Amino acid sequence: MRKPETIERLYLDFDGFFASVMQQAFPALRGRPVGVIPFETDKAKYTTVIACSKEAKARGVKNVMRTPDAQALCPDIVLVMQRPDLFRRAHNALLNEIACEIPIDTVKSIDELTCKLAPRDIRDPHALAQRLKVRIAKNVGPHITCSIGFAANRLLSKLACKMDKPNGVTVWEPEGALQYLSALPLSEISGIGGRMEQRLNRAGIHTTAQLIATQPKQMRALWGNVNGERMWYGLHGYDIQAQPTGRGMYGHGRVLPPELRKIDKARDIGRLLLTKAARRMRRDQFYASKLWLWLDLREGGWFAQRDLPCVNDDQAILTGLGALWEKARDELSRNHEIVRVGVTLLDLSPATGRQLDMFLNDDCDRQKWERITFSIDTLNRKFGKRVLSLGPWKPPPGGYAGGKISYTRIPSAEDFW
Repeated sequence: MRKPETIERLYLDFDGFFASVMQQAFPALRGRPVGVIPFETDKAKYTTVIACSKEAKARGVKNVMRTPDAQALCPDIVLVMQRPDLFRRAHNALLNEIACEIPIDTVKSIDELTCKLAPRDIRDPHALAQRLKVRIAKNVGPHITCSIGFAANRLLSKLACKMDKPNGVTVWEPEGALQYLSALPLSEISGIGGRMEQRLNRAGIHTTAQLIATQPKQMRALWGNVNGERMWYGLHGYDIQAQPTGRGMYGHGRVLPPELRKIDKARDIGRLLLTKAARRMRRDQFYASKLWLWLDLREGGWFAQRDLPCVNDDQAILTGLGALWEKARDELSRNHEIVRVGVTLLDLSPATGRQLDMFLNDDCDRQKWERITFSIDTLNRKFGKRVLSLGPWKPPPGGYAGGKISYTRIPSAEDFW
């Protein structure tokens, strides 16, 4: 395994991406503490600040904080409703500008990416960082800033990127990387969550320096899989490439405004979310053999699943969802408040590998509904986004069902139909 002798990777993270895009788009928000929420502002006391600006963070506000708590820390925080399609378009514009300076290796999320460095940039990483920042400020806007880390591999450059936020540039040369790492708490290491940190503590590892001093096989045993060993090599500066992952599911979740938290209203939102997920699945040419419905209640939660006969058409999928909602109606009282509804299609098969259930013998019916669904999708693409749907289409307040704010998934334009 190769161990680079110089920096080879850049990791770029946009600072407070969602809030800074709002500040760039709306001048009245600039320089003010901003919190992005999922609902219109008159529902603020029932919801959460899902992203905040650097001005709000300086006052103690954090992403994913209840709005009353955020307002207690920062009484003058400006709450604005999310604009997911604006975030998507800003993301694409920023990627275009960055690609003009350096090829993008991997887009990690809507606000993070990584690049391989050319020899010129290895010699002068600060000049590259300056070119990127100037280009973004000039061609997209000065209120969207980024932090950049340089190191020998992707993991180390990501950790370096966190050091001087916001709007900083950090270079970790290979010979000094372990020293920089040793000063970080375990919770700052990408890939070590709360449970993993507890497991490490039980094994007598309480600091990053102790983690670095372990052996690769020991870390593999602690993680319970090869990822622990890969973590060891990443922390020690080896050229570790992320393993490709396959698609495992399609799903959507939605926090419900107060007026939609009874089972009949939540059911309508569940149908809409599942229709959106099924459209995404069809665009990628997959079929599903299992459906999950999960509900976050004011007290506790509820979950059920249903097997599907390897389908991708709306009729079969929505019929399965209807059965799950009937189960929910039987098991939950009318007084239950449903705070969040989610649907997931899984056990995926590529279209080329689909196998029908020989005992079900519904191929003729399935082909008919697949032709109908294909026609609906085609007409929606051509004439009006949602000109046709199978059953009612009732978007929740604020819209964006299925195209909501997301750090890990970058929505496509079709997600906003």
